Amino acid sequence: MISISFTRIPLLWIFLIISGNYISFGQETFKSYCNPIDIDYTYVAHNSYTGVSYRAGADPAVINFKGKYYMFVTRSYGYWMSDDMSNWEFIKPQNWYFNGSNAPAAAVHGDKVIVAGDPSGRMAVIETENPQIGDWKTNYSVIPISIQDPALFVDDDNRVYLYEESSNVHPLHAVELDPKRNYLPVGEEKALIKLQPGKHGWERFGQDHSSEVAPYLEGPWMTKHDGKYYLQYGAPGTEFNVYADGVYTADNPLGPFKYAPYSPVSYKPGGYVTGAGHGSTVQDNNGNYWHFATMPIAVNYKFERRIGLFPAGFEENGQMYVNTAYGDYPHFLPDTEVEDHKNRFTGWMLLSYGKQATANSVVNDSVKQQVIGAGMKAVLRDSEEGYGPANLVDEQIGTFWVADGNDDSMHATIDLGELMQVHALQVNFQEFNAAIFGRSQGLKHQFIIESSKDGENWSVLVDYSENERDQPHAYIELESPEDIRFVRYRNIDTPNEYLALSGFRVFGREF
Repeated sequence: MISISFTRIPLLWIFLIISGNYISFGQETFKSYCNPIDIDYTYVAHNSYTGVSYRAGADPAVINFKGKYYMFVTRSYGYWMSDDMSNWEFIKPQNWYFNGSNAPAAAVHGDKVIVAGDPSGRMAVIETENPQIGDWKTNYSVIPISIQDPALFVDDDNRVYLYEESSNVHPLHAVELDPKRNYLPVGEEKALIKLQPGKHGWERFGQDHSSEVAPYLEGPWMTKHDGKYYLQYGAPGTEFNVYADGVYTADNPLGPFKYAPYSPVSYKPGGYVTGAGHGSTVQDNNGNYWHFATMPIAVNYKFERRIGLFPAGFEENGQMYVNTAYGDYPHFLPDTEVEDHKNRFTGWMLLSYGKQATANSVVNDSVKQQVIGAGMKAVLRDSEEGYGPANLVDEQIGTFWVADGNDDSMHATIDLGELMQVHALQVNFQEFNAAIFGRSQGLKHQFIIESSKDGENWSVLVDYSENERDQPHAYIELESPEDIRFVRYRNIDTPNEYLALSGFRVFGREF
């Protein structure tokens, strides 16, 4: 077996040719991915609402511009770029909204990218011909509408439309914009759709749709396919497991729209990480569709969220689909050829669920009480396990093992019970008692994963001891499957005072 140390330095590629194959030092070359996607999610800026530190990534607007994918995310103080939807590089733009962006809209308009998303709700459309640098320009022509959760759509005839709303009272609105007049409205906004929770059960508010509170209509996105317009929208609330996207269709970008009875099209109420709402649909470089969506954690605060990626497309009869089955298990990436794009599940099953997990350190009760007193509302507060290692294998992103510190003496082990064929692993970190606010530089996750067949003789399976990247959901696909019974996480260093893992997930096949 070969042990490889991945430093994952963005844009640095060193190829080692071995028997016609290559090993990539820097960004790994994988054929699969696993939700939530692993990007360096931004910590929220300090606010007076909670005072709690947490990461947030939500409301993804993803576009394909000249063969590269750009992902705009709420309150990130920049955006991400990727060639393959696997390795995402954060772009700190030369010019940007001084207060980040909120539920941003993005679209390709000719030879430039246009964006809207000023958190104030009063905004002009900004543009650039080079999003890799981010020299965004604006003419300060503020659209005379109070805008929430905008979406921009450029039709085949080059006409531009704005869709917007985030409300549990108002309907979703749309208006055409005039590019020749600085993207100012053409006429008045038009009301398009509203929620009907009494008729559409999935639109009901609350965890498992259990609340009578009026649900939220938000996060529009428009996709045109075979001459038909598919207006996607998010509901019923971003913090719940049932956050999803529905669809209305029309023959005109401003309607009238007809409810698609197969809604919700993007829905994931169960699993390790749940939710699949307020998303965007984009075509890859092979012509296949993908749907990016918001997935809630809502432990530190209700707006603690992550990004998920799912295969999407259209059936022969025009029905839109987003396949969220096994939606937090490994799936093949866009450039990996498969027989059917709709079914990209690798077949690698979760081997670690409910298995015996042990650790050499657990945070003490005094720290636990400090966190609870600060308002952290993790599910595990009332569990028998507390912050113990069993949380590594319970398939709940809201529970976690917390070590009593964050140094290289901390480790945790999973006994798979018998030899298993391991193909991939996912190490999910949690911001327990964090004290980081805003976009921070130099954050990194460093660790080693060891494996054993007998619990006595160990070898290095993954060496991230010199990793220089911030990877809160580190997904690692092995170069070739390994026969393993015991898997051990050894800590080196992580960004916060306490090492906390919400899941140490092992994927593969039983013999």
